[in-house]
Amino acid sequence: MARRPTTLYLDDEILQAAQVVASRSQRDESQVVEDALRSYLGLDVVEEVWRTSDLSEAEALALADEEKHAARE
Repeated sequence: MARRPTTLYLDDEILQAAQVVASRSQRDESQVVEDALRSYLGLDVVEEVWRTSDLSEAEALALADEEKHAARE
């Protein structure tokens, strides 16, 4: 996955906590922030499902369509 520079404005307390976590875990601050966002957005769960699923893309889309229609009934 491509990475690109960005600017974030964070509360001083949050930034300091991220710096402490980065230092203790020997990671870059950007990696700590990225990991936190990935977790908050649920992307880590989605990636795990993709890794462990044996459905093809077509099967997954068909299942999603079925569930969408069932939820609307």
